[in-house]
Amino acid sequence: MIAWIRIVLSVLVLGLATLVLAPFQILFLWRDMPQRRRLPRLFHRIACRMIGLRVHVHGRIDARRPLMLVANHVSWKDILALGSVADVVFVAKAEVRQWPVFGVLARLQKTIFVEREQKRAAGQQASEIGSRLADGEIVVLFPEGTTSDGNRLLEIKSSLFGAAASAVPQSPTGTVHVQPVALAYTRVHGMAMGRYHRPIAAWPGDIALLPHLLGVLREGALDVDLVFGETIDFARDTNRKLVSRQVEAALRAMLVARLRGR
Repeated sequence: MIAWIRIVLSVLVLGLATLVLAPFQILFLWRDMPQRRRLPRLFHRIACRMIGLRVHVHGRIDARRPLMLVANHVSWKDILALGSVADVVFVAKAEVRQWPVFGVLARLQKTIFVEREQKRAAGQQASEIGSRLADGEIVVLFPEGTTSDGNRLLEIKSSLFGAAASAVPQSPTGTVHVQPVALAYTRVHGMAMGRYHRPIAAWPGDIALLPHLLGVLREGALDVDLVFGETIDFARDTNRKLVSRQVEAALRAMLVARLRGR
């Protein structure tokens, strides 16, 4: 009974927050005001509080721009966690635009939608990401291309780093800063989350969203560690595949360390 009260209360508060904040965000987007980047952080903090997601930050986000954050992808909760600690914009697959509720929220945050299967549009999409980076926005990229089970890092797609290359000519310094960020879900109700319980946090693509969402709300107490790694400078002559391997190695090392409690 208590779990269902928590679920209903969380849904009501999140609905109210959306109704109150959405008109302001629409105005900020229409006028292209700087507040459009900051308001989503407030919403993400409210959402984290209501679903019981406690975010622990290790390291610091790089203060230099243009900045691309490259993170492993476990669940839709990654967006709440990252969005609660920085004014960021996400890169998402195009079908997210059509999702109920989540699609609307993504558009309100001015998410960059990409058609990953359409190679013809790849250059244009990379150019849009590059322009947003050059404009000072912090762009979050999930280079695995899908969600994992939270226990491991999937193969990173080096082609997605073409966006960083597109932003280099527009950067005042001729450099784009690429910072790896590991997301590790480590505790549930304050207890260490072992491999068996980590599916509570993870959302593999073959699991329906609604049952998973209800399960998270029912638990009401998850801890996630955000680990900001060493930044890699991406310049005109940088090898994209080399950067991809460096990011992959950094993400895997940080993820394994946090999952082992180090």
